[in-house]
Amino acid sequence: MDRIGAVSTSKDPARIAGMFDAIAARYDVLNHALSAGLDRRWRRRAIRALALSGRERLVDVCTGTGDLAVEAATHTRGRAREVIGVDFAGAMVRLGLDKIRRLGLDTRIHLARADAMRLPLADASCDAATVAFGIRNVADPLVACREIARVLRPGGRLAILEFGMPTMPGVGGLYRWYFQHVLPGIGRLVSRHHEAYAYLPASVGDFATPREFAECLRASGFKSVRAVPLTVGVVYLYVGERA
Repeated sequence: MDRIGAVSTSKDPARIAGMFDAIAARYDVLNHALSAGLDRRWRRRAIRALALSGRERLVDVCTGTGDLAVEAATHTRGRAREVIGVDFAGAMVRLGLDKIRRLGLDTRIHLARADAMRLPLADASCDAATVAFGIRNVADPLVACREIARVLRPGGRLAILEFGMPTMPGVGGLYRWYFQHVLPGIGRLVSRHHEAYAYLPASVGDFATPREFAECLRASGFKSVRAVPLTVGVVYLYVGERA
């Protein structure tokens, strides 16, 4: 079991799913608050990068409560015809389904409980794929990326959002202090779950560098891969095309 300080970064699927189930009810509120609302902008940027035409079938892996799936189905500059969202945390999926029904999108967005490393979709059955802040939580990201490549048709587009660490002098140190001390404290206070918001900065520190993850995508069957820093590198947008 890997550890950063006293925090386990084990990616055991049952552990990770249980942790997200425990914070599901407060997950959306904390996402918006802890990012100062920037999470919405990052999701819009990811969907815009796909250049959707309205004809695509899109799979949203690690969909959580479905915010990126909703953005994919409603984006004003190009949206997907159909969205399939998958996540292995049952409580997150249930909340996502409630959200989608409230928005009247249940005929266009379908959610299912499934593991990112075993997607319940046929080969080459999707035109686009997304992941938002979930790939680092998968037990084996390379396996998950290969699964995404498997279900995408040749030429299908991919957009992945994942946290990073800013390298800009001054900004990097300040952000690390916020990320390692302030964010976990707020997360624990609101979610009443100690482990989840201690795990967050630990898991980001344990994840591949942007260069390493871009290489992982290339090794999984993607070409034209780019790692685009957003908000001075707080988040990276990875885009690519199925070879």
